[in-house]
Amino acid sequence: MTENTEPVTVVVADDEPVTVVVADDQSAVREGLVLLLGTLPGIAVTGEAEDGEAAAEVVAAQRPQVVLMDLNMPGCDGVEATRRIRASHPQTQVVVLTTYSDDDSIISALQAGALGYLTKDATRAEIGRAVRAAAAGQAVLDPEVQQRLLSAAIRAPAPPSGDPDEGDLTPRESDVLRLIAAGKSNREIARALFVSEATVKTHINRIFAKTGSRDRTQAMRYAYTHGYADPPGRPSPPSERLR
Repeated sequence: MTENTEPVTVVVADDEPVTVVVADDQSAVREGLVLLLGTLPGIAVTGEAEDGEAAAEVVAAQRPQVVLMDLNMPGCDGVEATRRIRASHPQTQVVVLTTYSDDDSIISALQAGALGYLTKDATRAEIGRAVRAAAAGQAVLDPEVQQRLLSAAIRAPAPPSGDPDEGDLTPRESDVLRLIAAGKSNREIARALFVSEATVKTHINRIFAKTGSRDRTQAMRYAYTHGYADPPGRPSPPSERLR
């Protein structure tokens, strides 16, 4: 593990670089990513880690804005490392960069708190865009990952029987559910509706309770099956609820 000893400031001005830690167990890949990120304007690598345990330690020491995280690492893997980092350092966002794009890997990483998810087929520009977006609190998903996530939502088990009628959702909860189905993060929903993220979380908790959903994936499926949104690839007909 190699760490940059220069001091890191998490709250930065607009003209200061986004600070990044790279976590990958393969030395050649990790070093290549460090070099690649070093060529991108507005991004500064402040640390490296060869596994999830080391990633959590580097984040605690460096307080970067973003961690570029591999998933398949020995010992503490990327999902567990993401969970630890997001719990202990919520100001640090995680962008997954991995060879895996299966449903379980995607959903596990996002549930652990990752804000972005790219495969290692991503281009230099796509990686840079995802890092900058994450630093700004915006989610970026690889197009294939986005499609698989939405497909998984459609296939997810239906909420338990005895669900309340969809009319029990308030107009604002309906708006939030529609934006969840569109793959928006809490911050993006807050900006779209001109409310705080805390308010968005309150609405989401109520939506989960009213629809019997355990997570965003089931909420997305509820939105598709109850007319709040159309599955990807299906045209959206006019609807009073979606106006």
